[in-house]
Amino acid sequence: MWIAHEVGLTLLGELPAEVTVEVLAGADAPMPSDPAGVEFWVPPFLSSGSVVQLVEKLTGLRVVQLLSAGADAWTGRLPESVTLYDARGVHSASTSEWIVTAILSYLRDFPAFARHQAARTWSYAQHAPTDELTGKRVLIVGSGAIGEATAARLAPFEVSLTRVARTARPGVHGVDELPELLPEADVVVLIVPLTAQTTGLVDADFLARMRDGALLVNAARGRLVDTEALLERLRAGRVRAALDVTDPEPLADGHPLWSAPGVLITPHVAGAPIRWRARAYRFVGDQLRRYASGEPLRNVRAGY
Repeated sequence: MWIAHEVGLTLLGELPAEVTVEVLAGADAPMPSDPAGVEFWVPPFLSSGSVVQLVEKLTGLRVVQLLSAGADAWTGRLPESVTLYDARGVHSASTSEWIVTAILSYLRDFPAFARHQAARTWSYAQHAPTDELTGKRVLIVGSGAIGEATAARLAPFEVSLTRVARTARPGVHGVDELPELLPEADVVVLIVPLTAQTTGLVDADFLARMRDGALLVNAARGRLVDTEALLERLRAGRVRAALDVTDPEPLADGHPLWSAPGVLITPHVAGAPIRWRARAYRFVGDQLRRYASGEPLRNVRAGY
């Protein structure tokens, strides 16, 4: 077994005696042993193409266990003999916490207050009263583990919640209903996986259907959103945005998103608080024990 972090060796828990765990921190790191002998691989968090290409050398590989909930970098890149598993559930608490924080920070104008604090300016007259979350209509696009965790954390704020998923089910609307739902939402939260179907989901038409002044919150993947279309709506003052992910990512120094009006940006940190590795490697340890004993593993990404 190869894992991506040295600290993971102490976080996996008790493992079967026949399991050997080694650390490969990245695509450019020296391989700790013959890659052909690796059956179970935990690649680095948010792996890029250079990491995925290592699969070609791992000829005995049977399992790729991701540390992330998203698996878009791995789409169509694994041989049939290898099964892909994600870390769905591991980041639900932290990502949903970021979503609530981002919404509250934007609505209560914390970025402006932080700027005035740095300038040592008492800014009550400029920014009071602020907006508030209470009573807002929130549309959550994505009804998986993170979407449900987000709904649970928003409910105490007395908001009106509407959920959307790929297909409709009791209490959840289908994605085909978005054109009718968007004009009613004050806050639109994106927390869906990046697939061929969701790439560019938030295009000019999607943004035009959002009510004036609505807040778009993206904690999923940057490529869900047409950046040029978003910039046009931001510059026109028609929508606002809180983004943990962007397209491109990372943003170059001179990218217009940095200076666009009405946008709050964080550098893809929603799913990575200080204790994320402890949660992730506890899950990995459980998966490895299941694998060693012949039990089914959790979170298979069949057909992704």
